[in-house]
Amino acid sequence: MRMWGHGGGFMDHEGGGRGAGHFGRHFGRRVFDHGDVRYVILALLAEKPSYGYELIKAIEERLNGAYSPSPGLIYPTLAMLVELGYVTEENAARDKKLYSLTPEGKEFLAANAPLVEAIFRKIARAAAIHRRADAPQLVRALENLKLALRLKTSGTELTGDQIEAIAAALDDAARRIEQC
Repeated sequence: MRMWGHGGGFMDHEGGGRGAGHFGRHFGRRVFDHGDVRYVILALLAEKPSYGYELIKAIEERLNGAYSPSPGLIYPTLAMLVELGYVTEENAARDKKLYSLTPEGKEFLAANAPLVEAIFRKIARAAAIHRRADAPQLVRALENLKLALRLKTSGTELTGDQIEAIAAALDDAARRIEQC
């Protein structure tokens, strides 16, 4: 499974998103459980009627760019919500459909408010982790470390003492980071 930061994006159980076939994980933690996306869509539609593309962008924004669901996830979920009577679709300009929450959808959302709140807390945690991991200072420092290590270890044979000193410095850095 790919996770964010390793060439893939986040996926949820319903499929779609970046890197098809991968589940919604953020540093090993699931962002969405099976069926969560329907609640996210309903909650976003409760805020305002939206096009499918707007919903994709809203989810991506809520997750601070860490996950962008694919149209292959969003549109079938919207179709299911329309069939259930929780959402209506209105044909708009140029093959676009505007989706709105129905009174039944509002009732369903209200009845599941604790679950919806828990899902959005998970989303907020995943976004915060993504924000911290993407901090420019951390990216720069990590790249500097990798470059220094690559320069030191390429081209010349290291002595046993040099290897021990480098390993000790890396271990010390790891301990100091854990204490932050």
